[in-house]
Amino acid sequence: MKKLIIAVMLVAFTLTLAYAADVVTYESKKGNVTFDHKGHSEKMDCAKCHEGEPAKIAIDKKAAHGASCKGCHKADGGPTKCNDCHKK
Repeated sequence: MKKLIIAVMLVAFTLTLAYAADVVTYESKKGNVTFDHKGHSEKMDCAKCHEGEPAKIAIDKKAAHGASCKGCHKADGGPTKCNDCHKK
């Protein structure tokens, strides 16, 4: 019984980590921006953001307010106002 409880706890922990890896939070003075990777990947092809083999992308203020995020949001109908992404 003890082994079953430990196994269930390990599975729950693994699933939590898998979900957490799909959500990234970028800290900002105007309010943190939460990026739901899974939500984005369900709506578009990976190649739209990732060139070649998918890998982590470095996003800074310039990239987020430029073509990487805001430009794509404008083209595809995503949120573009400051408070749509920045949450205090």
